[in-house]
Formats: sequence, structure tokens, C-alpha cells
Amino acid sequence: MSDRLHVATRKGFFTVDRSAGKWQVAKVDFLGQNATMSLRDPRDGTLYVAIDHGHFGTKLQRSSDEGQTWEEVGVPAFPPLTDEDRKKQADAGEIGARRDFSSLKEIWELTPGGADQPGTLWAGTIPGGLFRSTDRGATWEMIRSLWDRDDRWHWFGGGKDSPGIHSVAVDPRNSQHVTVGISCGGAWVTEDGGETWEVRAKGMRAAYMPPEQAYEPNAQDPHRLVQCPASPDALWVQHHNGIFRSTDAGRSWTEIENVKPSVFGFAVAVHPKDPQSAWFVPGVKDECRVPVDGKLVVTRTRDGGQSFDALTRGLPQSHCYDIVFRHALDIDGTGDRLAMGSSTGGLWVTEDGGDQWECVSAHLPQIYCVRFQ
Repeated sequence: MSDRLHVATRKGFFTVDRSAGKWQVAKVDFLGQNATMSLRDPRDGTLYVAIDHGHFGTKLQRSSDEGQTWEEVGVPAFPPLTDEDRKKQADAGEIGARRDFSSLKEIWELTPGGADQPGTLWAGTIPGGLFRSTDRGATWEMIRSLWDRDDRWHWFGGGKDSPGIHSVAVDPRNSQHVTVGISCGGAWVTEDGGETWEVRAKGMRAAYMPPEQAYEPNAQDPHRLVQCPASPDALWVQHHNGIFRSTDAGRSWTEIENVKPSVFGFAVAVHPKDPQSAWFVPGVKDECRVPVDGKLVVTRTRDGGQSFDALTRGLPQSHCYDIVFRHALDIDGTGDRLAMGSSTGGLWVTEDGGDQWECVSAHLPQIYCVRFQ
């Protein structure tokens, strides 16, 4: 089991350790700064933290000594808008006017490349760009084969005004096979390292679209997409509309309905060895975005979505207003230990797959990302 958690929050980057059977905050880096995303690369132990400095832009920090020292590295950069871009944006009407594709707003995802690609990282951003670094974040290359597609001009934002890439899953069998999740733009797949792309969202349903466009693959809003490491064709998605599952690498998706107390949410985690087991944190759809009846619940399936358990032991069950954002639920390599952080600074850990939860802290800053080391 992993005995260390990295927690990116609105007011700093927290290291939380388990010692003598108890989880506690061990260290805070970048106190007071808006840490939106983090990654510890399991291939070489390098830590990365993305910091949103507001007016001064987004920065990326890297540490090669477990956070003892940090150095600023490069960040993704967007190409200037061309006249043709402005025409396509105008043609997109009201939706186009709300999007700003001109500059980096946020690093929304950091993922290591394959085991055969040391130093390679993937970054998803707001607006919806996909970037790759082959030098541990020193420099970044935009994946123009995805960016230059006309399909991009049909992507749109949800909670964020601009579309964004929040999920990048690298197939452990083949590092050239990468699946990305886009809000709102569906799920896209490359099998040749980013040379070509295919949208794979058949079966996803978007109730917010006109009925005749509800199954339009490019209009889907997967809030978070995860891949089972031991069975990489098995994908789970927490979608704006509900829960979806694929067993064929995204070529088709099945909607799973009637999950109590709600199918709406942001976060999803899949068991590292069992593709049938997944966890979700439901809430009230959709502008309200609080736990149903003020009770924080984690839902878990062990049979591929045929049935769900509503897990509550150790979680607040009255006047709770915590929402778990899309990157704030994680599972370690054993599949027994999970952790989640909330919009109001709650941090919980379970050692038994969710049957019993322990509150590590109820008063951290707003939590964006939780990841086991």
C-alpha cells in the first residue's frame, strides 16, 4: 500500500503521510498559492505541481528530491489565432464567442508517458489543448493533429467557459495508444502516438443537447475518464449525464442508470486489477452541486455496474456540502486504499475499498487533486 498522499489545493501543495497507523499532514509547499494539479512520475520519482498565479499566468514546478527543492520548468504555449481561426470562431456563434483559445488558462491534467518513454509527459489544458514533453517538462509540444481538426470548433465549455482536456490515459501495453477525455468534446483516441485521432464516444448521451443531437460523439461531456491498468480496454467515465462504461477501448459505451442516490458527479476511480470494480462520488445535478440530502456518499460497483453499494460509514451524513472534483479521488496499487478530497477541504481515506472511511482533515483549503505516491 502507498503511505503517502499528494494533495493539490487552492492554498498550497500538501504532503500527507501515514505513520504509526495515522494519516497526518507532513509538509506544505507553495503555501498560499493555487496548486491546481500534481503528478509524481512513478518511473523516476519526479514531482510536478502546476500553480495558477492568476494575473501572472500558469507555472509548472518540478522536484527531483521528493519536494526538498523545486525548479520552474516550461509550460504549454498556444499558437496565435489566425484570421481563419477567428472566422471559425465567429461561425460557431454564441458558443464560439464564449471560448478563448488564445492562451493557457490552466494545466488540467498531467500524465506520465509509457514505461518505454522515460521523461515523456502528457498535459491536458484549458482551453482544450493536448501537449507532450519529452524532457521532463522543460519544453512542450502541442499535438497539432488534434488541435487542427475542425471538430475542435464544436467543443464547448461546461463549468469552465472554454473546453478542456482533463483525462489522459496511456495504454500500458502500447504507449502509442492514448485516450483523452474532453469537456465538452467526447473521448478521443490515437493509436499511433498522436499522428491521427478518432472520436470514440458512441453510446454516450448528452441530455443537455437537442434530442436529435443527444448522441453526437463530439458534444459529450465526460467529467472524468479512467482506464483499468490490468485490463486497458476497460474504461469508466463519470459523465455530466451519468455513468458510462466501455469494454472495447472506447469503441462503444454503455450507460448505467438508476444508481442511487445519483448518477451525477465528477470523480471516478477504477480498481487497478479488477475492471469490474469502480467508485464514484455522487451529487445533485447540476447547478446545485451538493451531496444528495446533505449526505456524503461514495458509490461502488464490484460487478461492472450491475449493482452498486452506497458507502457512508465514516462520511458526514447531515448538512454536508462537500463536492469531490474530478481529480480528487484516487486509488492505490492494491485497490483497497482510496483517498478523496472535497471542495470544502475535507480529506478522507479508506483502507478497505470504501467500507469504512477515516477523516484525515476537515479544514484543508479547497482540494483539486489527490494522488497516492
